[in-house]
Amino acid sequence: MTKHAVKYWNALSESSHNRWQPVDGTDGMIEQVTLSIDDITGDYTRLTRFRAGADTSPYGTCRHAYPEEVFIVSGRLYDQANETWLEQGHYANRLPGEIHGPFLCEQECIVLEISTPSQA
Repeated sequence: MTKHAVKYWNALSESSHNRWQPVDGTDGMIEQVTLSIDDITGDYTRLTRFRAGADTSPYGTCRHAYPEEVFIVSGRLYDQANETWLEQGHYANRLPGEIHGPFLCEQECIVLEISTPSQA
C-alpha cells in the first residue's frame, strides 16, 4: 500500500491553520499535521510545530522501535538527550531505539518527520 495524502496544498498557509491538531497534554504549545499516511503499515510524514516556550521535559526522553527522519524546516529546537541545538536546515536520521528529547523551544520551530513503523 502507499501513503495517501492531499496531493497539493500549503500546510503553512493561513488557510490550512484548521488542519493542525494540538498534541494532547501540551496546552497547545505543540501542534502537528499529518501530510501523508499509510493506513496499513502506519508509515507517515508529518509536520510538528513547537511554539516558543514549548518544553517536553515532563514527558522525558523518547525512543521508537522504528527509524525516524527529521528535518528542521524553521526555527530551532534543543534536544536535551543529545545536547544539541537542531536549527533550520538540520537533518537527523534516528535509528530504531535511539533516545531523543526532551525538547526545549525558545522560538517557534517547525519539524518535518518521516516515520516508518513498518520497519520496526
